Amino acid sequence: MKNQGLGGEAKDAVWDLLVIGGGATGLGVAVQAALEGRRVTLVEARDFAAGTSSRSTKLLHGGVRYLAQGRWRLVRGALRERATVLALAPHLAQPLAFVVPGRGWWSWAWTGLGLKAYQWLSGRMSLGPTTALSKAALLRCLPGLPRMLAGAVAGMRYWDGQFEDARLALALAKTARQAGASVHNHMRVTALAPSAQGWQVSLFNERDGQTSTLQARCVVNATGVWVDALRQMVLQPWAGQEPVKALVKPSQGVHMVVARESLPIQEAVLIPRTADGRVLFAVPWLGATVIGTTDTPRSDAPLEPLPMQEELDFLFRETRQALGVDLTRADVRSVWVGLRPLVDKVQGGVTSQMSREHLIRREAPGLFTVTGGKWTTYRSMAAQVMHAMLEHHDLPSAAQGPAKTGQHRLVGAPEAGQAVHAISEAPGLHLWGSEAALVQALPGAERDLGMGLTEAMVRFAARNEWALTVEDMLARRWRALFLDARQAARMAPAVAALLQAETGIDPQLDAFLALCQRYTLAD
Repeated sequence: MKNQGLGGEAKDAVWDLLVIGGGATGLGVAVQAALEGRRVTLVEARDFAAGTSSRSTKLLHGGVRYLAQGRWRLVRGALRERATVLALAPHLAQPLAFVVPGRGWWSWAWTGLGLKAYQWLSGRMSLGPTTALSKAALLRCLPGLPRMLAGAVAGMRYWDGQFEDARLALALAKTARQAGASVHNHMRVTALAPSAQGWQVSLFNERDGQTSTLQARCVVNATGVWVDALRQMVLQPWAGQEPVKALVKPSQGVHMVVARESLPIQEAVLIPRTADGRVLFAVPWLGATVIGTTDTPRSDAPLEPLPMQEELDFLFRETRQALGVDLTRADVRSVWVGLRPLVDKVQGGVTSQMSREHLIRREAPGLFTVTGGKWTTYRSMAAQVMHAMLEHHDLPSAAQGPAKTGQHRLVGAPEAGQAVHAISEAPGLHLWGSEAALVQALPGAERDLGMGLTEAMVRFAARNEWALTVEDMLARRWRALFLDARQAARMAPAVAALLQAETGIDPQLDAFLALCQRYTLAD
């Protein structure tokens, strides 16, 4: 076993905080703690945002559907956080207009009332006015969907947020590192036990195959839909024969991606109610159109869940009936599945009726679990986690007080007022924001590997963004896998060669090619 901890620290050094999990929640905690001047390290077993945090519907929103459930406070808080996140990284998170067609006058009026309330709750942080649309105005907004609009009597337009989730997670990781945090992907926790200093943690580093240990006063379990697996490992020895009660009920959401020409929209489309009681979105994103989503309970939480046939049938059927577009399997360029960590406060509850409220739980002195919630509220969740540690006296107050993360722009954010490219446009160098010049300075800036990805981008990701495997690069640093799985497979060998040259580590090309098959629908 190595005699050094992370970042070259002496083995007997004690960290203030260890965060386990590199999704939105864990990264948010790391940023908060680092900006408070604490000694914090974060470890992620796979890659940043490899789970739920890269598989969202790409929306930063307050939750329109929760208004019908009477969760006004939840919605209002999320709407405020939405505006804050948009200001922190405007190259990766932006306002987006949504059009909602009304099939009947009563449903149109009821929907309009709810959307007006949605705007009212956002107050001065509103992204734009909610307006009524005549049928003629609907046709001008959505000229590519005449069949859908044939049955509409009128419509509404409202505003919400859109983002590039994987690169926003990466921006958080860079911001935490810049603030002094030690941040690691491909670093797996193998054991966690109480110690005189707080907690002793055993780690396995997949980059070099080495093991190490560290000591931390506090540990945050922010592993998303997999929090119960870590809780079981740590708490079961204390529980004896009694199983540790699960906190999370996983719910599976499936999204399909088609070419923009197959579903030609410039504004997002929202269908307020589908057959399973959820909403259906069609969202312009990175030059393509994303259709989603389903809500299917699961009793397990696989790392790479597959879409069920009934879910695919549902999306094809709803796209045809609600949007008036007949899609075939051949039209689908990529299909991805995300697992939502829904907190099951009522055992056996229907997942489509559960909200995205989060849970912060003190499992033992210095050991906290945080789960649930959603991308939009990552920052407020992080602040609440740190407050809980102070409240229980597991950590002392920071010398400078709580970090003002709502005012600390993320790494890569352009100067205020600088023009940015729309997230709905095809991916490009603009996704690096203020770091674009650093990317362009590397060799291969003019060599295109496909879909706008250049050799220089791969080199930058390997040197500055923790990219180790082809999946790291083509699934999250550059969203090729999520936009066109077949094209991603064609690009993979060249990317693998570059990563091998940059890191000297096996980039796992064969594993990525197999993954591409899972994101592809057979004709």
